Amino acid sequence: MTTTGHPRKPLRIGIDVGGTHTDAVALDTDDRILAHTKQPTSPDITGGVRAAVDAVLGLLGPDDARNVRQVMLGTTHATNAVVERRNLARVAVIRIGRRITSAVPPLTAWPADLREAAVAGTVMVDGGYLVDGHQVAPVDRDEVRRFLHQVADRAQAVAVTGAFAPMYPDQEQLVAELVRAELGTGTPVSLSHELGSLSLLERENATTLNAALGPVGAQVADALDQALRDHGLDVAGYLAQSDGTLMEAAHARRFPVLTIGSGPSNSLRGAALLTGHQDAIVIDVGGTTTDLGVLVDGFARESAAGSLIGGVTTSLAMPDVLSLGYGGGTVIHPDRVGPESVGHAIRRHGLVFGGTTPTLTDAAVHAGRSTTGTRSQLLDRPTEPFRRAITAFDDDLAHAVALVSHGRRDQPVIAVGGGADLLPDTIAGRTVQRPGHGGVANAAGAAIALISGEYETLIPAGSGRGEALARARTEALTRATAAGAAPEHTTIVRIREVPVSYAGQPALRVTVKAAGRLRTG
Repeated sequence: MTTTGHPRKPLRIGIDVGGTHTDAVALDTDDRILAHTKQPTSPDITGGVRAAVDAVLGLLGPDDARNVRQVMLGTTHATNAVVERRNLARVAVIRIGRRITSAVPPLTAWPADLREAAVAGTVMVDGGYLVDGHQVAPVDRDEVRRFLHQVADRAQAVAVTGAFAPMYPDQEQLVAELVRAELGTGTPVSLSHELGSLSLLERENATTLNAALGPVGAQVADALDQALRDHGLDVAGYLAQSDGTLMEAAHARRFPVLTIGSGPSNSLRGAALLTGHQDAIVIDVGGTTTDLGVLVDGFARESAAGSLIGGVTTSLAMPDVLSLGYGGGTVIHPDRVGPESVGHAIRRHGLVFGGTTPTLTDAAVHAGRSTTGTRSQLLDRPTEPFRRAITAFDDDLAHAVALVSHGRRDQPVIAVGGGADLLPDTIAGRTVQRPGHGGVANAAGAAIALISGEYETLIPAGSGRGEALARARTEALTRATAAGAAPEHTTIVRIREVPVSYAGQPALRVTVKAAGRLRTG
């Protein structure tokens, strides 16, 4: 951990909670890193966040610590919870619109083990709208009540999805009132119209995952709140979203699914800050995986194929990331490499740290790439498994870089993350850049994340399109500034128009996103 330079007021702290380490940085208004630290991630999250904040504030000193105005946190815990099927609430899933959606029942494509871990029951009830606003049927309230009585003893949360609810949300809101009346006001309810996309199945999946992730969202938000209280910081706390922007911690409690993918987004944004490159391939090497993403105009390239989370397809905006099963803690077996990893316990188990488990870190030390630990611990070990592991790693890296580059040869390659020294100096003929502070790039990316607002609507094609699009732009800007963006620094960052072929008249589904830097006052 280090501190450099002379701070300018105000300051902000970025935190990244990974599976192995919790990193933190302090930045001034010129985005200079004044202090940084890397602490072990604790099982309860809170301990690691508290230790990271404590270390950074200690490096800043009491006078400068008082100038901290904002704290931003990014984490992979929501992703890990879905992938590992743990710490999930059991969800009662209600779909409104049986007459027009029954061809594909709720959660049909979900993996069986995820349904077992996260679903208390599903039902389709009458109701729903058509795209033109015609109500197919009123909500069958009695059917909703009967279902709620059936699942009352096992449902910990409820997810409600209606046909075309993002445009016509009143039936979802009615069902939410029924849930509160039958199960109590303390039962969390996720409504699909608050999560965007018009596509029914993907929206239903995202809404159900959001409800299931309630315990994770609360745990992360509580960890941030507790760390701020413990250090007497009366400042705004934010969590990073998967698109590289921020939301208030209170918002994250309601929408934890939006934090999925924030780790890779922060990594790419941090790489852009540390190098000045706006277009590049970024390789983030952690304790368990190596993630490759692409910077486009300083932001993570978004996946064009939707997002697959733990085997479930959603329409959430996600960075286009390719993950390899290699990390600093990846275990080297006599006949293969991984996929097991010792993760955060690398300093207990790795050979160069005095342990007994050969890891990819040991192979990198053996190859002369890394100077971590004590190389003499490897002298009595067979060398062939190390060489084989490094060769497999390098070959898969070269293939992955070719895949994410889409044929381009002019993009620099930037290595970040705690295991950046595991990479070779060149990959597929490209020189690998290792920026200073690259080990805490994720935390730096969280600290510079923007605050955003998004608006989605249907507008008629042809005449009237310009006026409707202007209203959508204004609404997106209003939502961003209401969330905390400085109006003078808020701009439209994305407009997406998709023709709607099933509408009664030609129409476009338009999504407008605005983003800007946080207000400092």
